[in-house]
Amino acid sequence: MFNKLKGVEKRFLEVERLLSDPKIVADRDAYQKLSKEHADLDKIVTVFRTYEQILKDLDDSEELLKDGDPDIIDLARDDINSLTTQKEHLENDLKRLLVPKDPLDDKNVIVEIRAGTGGEEAGLFTSDLFRMYTRYAESKNWKVEVMSHHATGVGGLKEIIAMIHGKGAYSRFKYESGIHRVQRVPETEAQGRIHTSAVTVAVLPEAEDVEIRIDPIDIKVDVYRSSGPGGQSVNTTDSAVRVTHFPTGLVVTCQDEKSQLKNKNKAMKVLRARLFDKMVMEENEKRSQERKSQIGSGDRSGRIRTYNFPQGRVSDHRIGLTLYKLESILQGDIDHIIDELTTFYQTQALGHENK
Repeated sequence: MFNKLKGVEKRFLEVERLLSDPKIVADRDAYQKLSKEHADLDKIVTVFRTYEQILKDLDDSEELLKDGDPDIIDLARDDINSLTTQKEHLENDLKRLLVPKDPLDDKNVIVEIRAGTGGEEAGLFTSDLFRMYTRYAESKNWKVEVMSHHATGVGGLKEIIAMIHGKGAYSRFKYESGIHRVQRVPETEAQGRIHTSAVTVAVLPEAEDVEIRIDPIDIKVDVYRSSGPGGQSVNTTDSAVRVTHFPTGLVVTCQDEKSQLKNKNKAMKVLRARLFDKMVMEENEKRSQERKSQIGSGDRSGRIRTYNFPQGRVSDHRIGLTLYKLESILQGDIDHIIDELTTFYQTQALGHENK
């Protein structure tokens, strides 16, 4: 690890030199790329230099143990205990910082939430989850843009697709993909029996045009009149859009906007994100199981979390985490869960990195 950190410091100094080169300063793209690399390396180098100073201080304190004065020896032992604790903490920090960063972490995300088993109750919980994610995004000062939604007649949602704009959004939302299960007594249940429903969540990183180019001949765009719950007409013009991608069979519809062009643009964003996600998943499949766990995208087909209303309990099954704060979690207080998941997957990645 020490050799790797020395290499990081060497690269940091090289990038620092390049950033003062007039040719680099004149090249906007190159300068921005190097500035970002410099900022990322600076986090590691700052901790590494503190770590090196701690090692030096430890050596000095151990030398003082050879002194004949008992008071000095006692002070040296106290320093050694304190410095050793700091050294261990810094080593853990450095190991975590050396885990390869997911290149998608800084991207905006598209979150797709769909009602699964459970009928109207699943639709209501789809609405609850969307509200939870919206409030969490707002706490980060991120913008939530609804791309498409299909409401039920009882105030729930069959499906909602939204883009969350914010630096680092994917890094915080990427572990939400999977099946979210809810256990509660529906308002319509006269016997007070607990029903179990399920909602699926998919989190996709936004794809730029340069990352996913869609050939116009590979898609078909249909327009039609949008409709709301029960089939009633929402608009009097053919503003709703359905985009079909022939090579993959993916279909995206969007009818939220009154403008056909806006609906098409939103549908293309969703299609591009799904194609990008499909490409990333296929690349991960080509790697070993160890490498896939390092990416830490989670199993989207598996049950990941249960929200139990009678007991006020939320359990994340991937890491065995149970919290009795259901109400605050549904209000968007999910940082603790995300932090625990991030630590878990980073630890896994670190283990595979060290093998």
